[in-house]
Amino acid sequence: MRVVLATLLIGLALPVHALDLPLPETSEQTADTLREADTIRLPSGPYADGTLPRLRLDGTIQSRAWRLPDRGLTTLQVLTPLREALEKAGWEVLFDCAAEECGGFDFRFNTPVLPAPAIFVDLFDYRYLLARRGMGAEAEHAMLVVSGAGGRGYVQATHVRPEDLSTMSAPVASTGDGGAEVNGRAPLAETLRSQGHAVLGGLDFGSGAATLGPGRHDSLAALAELLMSRPEMRIALVGHTDAVGALETNIDLSRARAQAVRSLLIETYGVEGGRIEAHGIGFLSPRAPNDSDSGRDLNRRVEAVVISGF
Repeated sequence: MRVVLATLLIGLALPVHALDLPLPETSEQTADTLREADTIRLPSGPYADGTLPRLRLDGTIQSRAWRLPDRGLTTLQVLTPLREALEKAGWEVLFDCAAEECGGFDFRFNTPVLPAPAIFVDLFDYRYLLARRGMGAEAEHAMLVVSGAGGRGYVQATHVRPEDLSTMSAPVASTGDGGAEVNGRAPLAETLRSQGHAVLGGLDFGSGAATLGPGRHDSLAALAELLMSRPEMRIALVGHTDAVGALETNIDLSRARAQAVRSLLIETYGVEGGRIEAHGIGFLSPRAPNDSDSGRDLNRRVEAVVISGF
């Protein structure tokens, strides 16, 4: 144990919205999404025998993520003070687990974790916690995910508050395949505001190719216009591939696709390069099965993820 627990507790001035969790002052917020009148399913037990028990919850769903200043702490050391803070605030822990005992890969990819680079999850080293405060229709729920990658720790906190759904505005329509695909500025802005990420429509990548196909790229024009109208806004472009080929090759390819989109935004539309990150996660987050041409086409994509300043 190279870093003592006190490191995590330096400066308790960074509360998670409505959860009041202690995080280091130098933690960097990587995502903040708010969805009204929506539904989420949170795991309530381990993945076993092909099934995962989940709670279906309706209401206002806020998910935030942070990158921690140092990964010297274990995931348990990071989670422990967060759990204690929840319990002191009247939350009851319903379920918690670590990596393999959660169900490993199957648990992770059936858990509503924000897309990279907001949080990176090590399949062999992560912690999960589900908590509840209150009872019945008035109960609120919280989910914590703690993991790390590249020498840095990551925390996601998702807070679900029950609401009178009849008085709330309708949510943005989704494709139902892993994210709303948008082109114009208005739907793009609404999707990014409500979901924190959006699939950029109309980007044609052939299998194994990182070059954008010819034609109009209305989604990029809309994204550039949105960025120009919000000077403080920062985004990450996250590339995805189909499942043809090895994972490492596809991670490199997906990163190249994100970089191609980033270059176009900078060189063609004049967006400042420092406001756009480019990352790739290969075929680890599919929108559709990879056993058909149509499914593979859907999976070859680039998503915009809000980092800050929206």
